Amino acid sequence: MKAFWLAATLLAALPAAAQNPPPGRGETRRQATPAQAAMPLAPGTQVMTLDEAERLLVDRNLSVIAARRGVDAARAQRLVSSSIPPPSVSVGNTFAQFNETGSRPPGGPPGPTRSGPITGARFLSPSNNINVGLQVLVELGGKRELRTRLAEENIGAAEALVLDALRGQLYTLRQSFFAALGARANLEVALANRAGLDRTEALLRRQLRDGAIPEGDLLRFQASRVAFENDVTTNAQAYAAAIAQIAVTLAADAADFRAPAPPPARGAAPDAVRATLSSLAFDVRGRFDATPDLGISREELGAAVQNRPDVVAALRQASAAGANVALAEAARWRDVTVNAGASRSRLNQDLPNAVVPLDANTQFSVQLSVPIFTRRIVEGNVGVASGQAGQADAQARAALLQARADFATAWSAVEQSRALLRLYTGGALARAEAAYRSAEQAYLAGGSSLIEVLDALRTLNTTRLAANAARTNHLTALAQLELATGVSGISPRLR
Repeated sequence: MKAFWLAATLLAALPAAAQNPPPGRGETRRQATPAQAAMPLAPGTQVMTLDEAERLLVDRNLSVIAARRGVDAARAQRLVSSSIPPPSVSVGNTFAQFNETGSRPPGGPPGPTRSGPITGARFLSPSNNINVGLQVLVELGGKRELRTRLAEENIGAAEALVLDALRGQLYTLRQSFFAALGARANLEVALANRAGLDRTEALLRRQLRDGAIPEGDLLRFQASRVAFENDVTTNAQAYAAAIAQIAVTLAADAADFRAPAPPPARGAAPDAVRATLSSLAFDVRGRFDATPDLGISREELGAAVQNRPDVVAALRQASAAGANVALAEAARWRDVTVNAGASRSRLNQDLPNAVVPLDANTQFSVQLSVPIFTRRIVEGNVGVASGQAGQADAQARAALLQARADFATAWSAVEQSRALLRLYTGGALARAEAAYRSAEQAYLAGGSSLIEVLDALRTLNTTRLAANAARTNHLTALAQLELATGVSGISPRLR
């Protein structure tokens, strides 16, 4: 009877961490839902699903916002590039006037006059003296159209970079989210193990007081709990770290949340674990055990790689570099600067008298200027633009090859993670559960010790944690395949 009651309690307590408990007579196996159980979190902690996190990312992620600002800048640059060179207007006046007289020596030979005194000095107001000018740059060779084309190519590249930033940040979010779900599932296992061990230890203490078991059984049991206690703290820290990374992706301050820790309850987590979890800004949820099919063939995914946003951005940057070469070559057409001016000045009334009295002088002028000796500069600029175009073309081809390599790597990772997941969720986990039940039955029959049952539990616990890791790796591999191909819908939604 002693062995029966002890084993019965062990059966009820220790397998509480099982994600797939064996069915009893007349029962059917219930599908597991890891990463769904309640956690010792602070009151009011926000529950967040993957869909909600992705919606927040689109609006709040700083990398995506910065990429959008790049599009705004490119569109503003198009306004500048499509405008004609602005003309310049000048207005001024001659504000002072001095007349110099001259004289020759009497009776001397003809020659230059000598400087005489200054007469008729006066200051002129703008109403008496004004100069007006207009300067216009006339571009030749279709430079404005080529600048506009270059600006439009840059807009297309900037828009593709927004999609690429969103693609990369979505993968980062999903990677952190899946890691958080894995840590949460492991924490559920660890907390359930700890609760079961508490109940078993309480029973052993009662059995010891009644003299039904020796003290050594209790001591060996207590010594075996260290690994399970460490799992609780380790997984709580891993969960908090994953939540912090999600907060960074969503432009939230992970250290800003301060909530009071929930009061300890019977069978609650240790104080250190409660303190760690109470500082979380939100709690992630999702069908962590979901293993969706791709629904698309490898060939279709491989063909879609060329439409990946970073590949498209590289191609558009190469096209923009080609437009820049054409713009540099257009500089062989030399622009003409036209200067037109008009001036009016009232004359000094001290001038010699004439038949018709002169009051003012008005002048109009036109000047054309063309730069010279520009051949070396133009050829140098064309060479620079051609070199940059060659670089952009090589980078575009390299981007496509890298995308193909990423796809090959991601596809292999999906295949391997799927095989490993099937190994754990199909055979390995079932065998570990069967081995644990066999150890329990042997203990009931008196053919094994409590330590052997605990060893079987440790093996089962390790297998469950490995199964959670396999789920995490498979979900991450699917997200990586979506990152590598640029095809949306591959990463599971975890509804």
